[in-house]
Amino acid sequence: MTDTTHRTTAVILAAGLGTRMKSRLPKALHRLGNQPMINHLITTARQVFDDVVVVTGPDMPELEEAVRPFRTVTQVERLGTAHATNAARDLFGDGDIAVLYADNPLITAETMERLLAARREGASLALLGMRPAVPGRYGRIVEDHGKVVKIVEFKDATEDERHITLCNAGVMCAGAENFRNWLENVRNDNAQGEYYLTDVVEMAAKAGSVVCVEAPEDELAGVNSRSELARAEATLQTRLRNAAMDAGVTLVAPDTVFFSTDTVLESDVTVEPNVFFGPGVTVRSGALIRAFSHLEGCTVGEAALIGPYARLRPGTVCAAQTHVGNFVELKNVELGEGAKANHLTYLGDASVGRGTNVGAGTITCNYDGIFKHRTIIGERVFVGSDAILVAPVTIGDDALVGAGSVITDDVPAGDLALGRTRQTLKAGRGLQIKQSLKARKEQG
Repeated sequence: MTDTTHRTTAVILAAGLGTRMKSRLPKALHRLGNQPMINHLITTARQVFDDVVVVTGPDMPELEEAVRPFRTVTQVERLGTAHATNAARDLFGDGDIAVLYADNPLITAETMERLLAARREGASLALLGMRPAVPGRYGRIVEDHGKVVKIVEFKDATEDERHITLCNAGVMCAGAENFRNWLENVRNDNAQGEYYLTDVVEMAAKAGSVVCVEAPEDELAGVNSRSELARAEATLQTRLRNAAMDAGVTLVAPDTVFFSTDTVLESDVTVEPNVFFGPGVTVRSGALIRAFSHLEGCTVGEAALIGPYARLRPGTVCAAQTHVGNFVELKNVELGEGAKANHLTYLGDASVGRGTNVGAGTITCNYDGIFKHRTIIGERVFVGSDAILVAPVTIGDDALVGAGSVITDDVPAGDLALGRTRQTLKAGRGLQIKQSLKARKEQG
């Protein structure tokens, strides 16, 4: 962070439509780790800079909503990166300004710190560069005896310039006053007729020194297409997996586990292969998440066992030592300590007490087509297999619900509830029916 007299500002350019994405969604809102790209960048920038300003395009209310409470300005016409940066000039403040891009979402705080440090060490301007395996159409950083003299866009570059391997990542940092002066002098006499922010590099070089801070390609590569979005997701997932393992989490097959940016796993959690963590998941120490489970918006307590093939949906809290088994779905459920639902069960909008066992095939009928209703199951209850609990309904502590029952009324504590019709037998009719059907089949 900076001193109190000169606040630093990160200006994030986010007006791009994402034409190559072939989407009606603004490019900055495409998601990585279940979070819009721009929110990744804002979160990181806030670790380094005092203020954040986002430059949006016209008619982008979803983007403005996504970045609140940070200030936004609108680039009414999309006339290039310098034009976009100039739209924010009144919000520059009096300290250093860094211009970032919403489609470069994976820049680390460490790299931003190095950029800011290079600027403070005396450079009139500091910028980020990389050496990608395939330079492609990136702008090239032109140096003379180790000093940056200009950046040339690929479409405007000579053949010799296109062979340069040091590429521009777009991000740069300079003093606010210098930035304002340079932006006033940017011209649009280029192949695209746009105002390039890269033109300020040549102006900065003439006024002083320009320093290039290099960082890895996977950190700086832009996201302009669906395939590049997928590559960025892979990079992010690798970071998240490594961070989890460094924190004491066991990932049996790391490449098959997918995290959200906000996933919280405490030490000694074990995650088996092919598990997906949606937004808002916390897993406490010692829990085991077994293979092919899907968790979202839920909390898993200490030493709990989840899965395989379990689905925990938003609002679910599984307390310590709970068991949620194969093909069990919980939605907005409080599962008390030591409670179990081990097989083929749906529990929705329910509270389940400590030590209760919910048998295979149990369903809470929580939705009447208009309203959701809650099922309350007390402590140490035994719910037999294939029970249907029609909410709203309450089952008291220590009650027993017989297998195959349809429960529509409250069950007092300690009672046995049977909600099924009495079985009847028709002597010999089973064999007769089978023989009749077999004869019909043979007759064609």
